[in-house]
Amino acid sequence: MRDLVFSVVVLAIVALLAGAAALWRRGVRRQAVLMVVAAVVLAGNLAIWAVPFG
Repeated sequence: MRDLVFSVVVLAIVALLAGAAALWRRGVRRQAVLMVVAAVVLAGNLAIWAVPFG
């Protein structure tokens, strides 16, 4: 189950970055930056979840 969650989060990060790039090319800068920030937050959460405990 954990692998499935990791996979979905990675796909969400890729989708956010692709969407941000598309918005950036259209000139919608604020939303593009917010999408990049959301992708960075998800990547940080993924890094924290990937740390083995105990």
